[in-house]
Amino acid sequence: MAEQAQEMKGITVKIVTPEGQIYDQAGAEIAVINTQGGQFGIMAGHEPILAALAIDELVVKKDGQKRSLAVNGGVAEFSNNLLTVIADSAEVADNIDIDRAQNAKKRAQDRLAHAQEVANQREIEMAHIALMRAVNRIHVGSVKGHR
Repeated sequence: MAEQAQEMKGITVKIVTPEGQIYDQAGAEIAVINTQGGQFGIMAGHEPILAALAIDELVVKKDGQKRSLAVNGGVAEFSNNLLTVIADSAEVADNIDIDRAQNAKKRAQDRLAHAQEVANQREIEMAHIALMRAVNRIHVGSVKGHR
């Protein structure tokens, strides 16, 4: 009975970056995370997990409303109905400046092209990551109005 009462409350989702906590939501019905091993839907009572996150969208659903966040790598840990995400960076969809993200995408594409010209493998990898982050922000920022 106590376990059912806990599941009725949902889960708590906390997202922390080096800049501090950027998201804290109690009573969520489900959180969908994208890990390096695939996508997970996490609900109350889910088995504990620890997973490396991909650069991708994280979705939290509460009271029929979906909230999207752009998460740029990190780790997710779930236990006792608490999902803690420690991310390199993360941003709530409503806070994403699409124009700024588009500019970052263009800079990353230019950086990638230059790195490929000079065959600098480390710079290619870093530019590719910057491009993935910009594309993720654009995607998450663009879908905010469609939820």
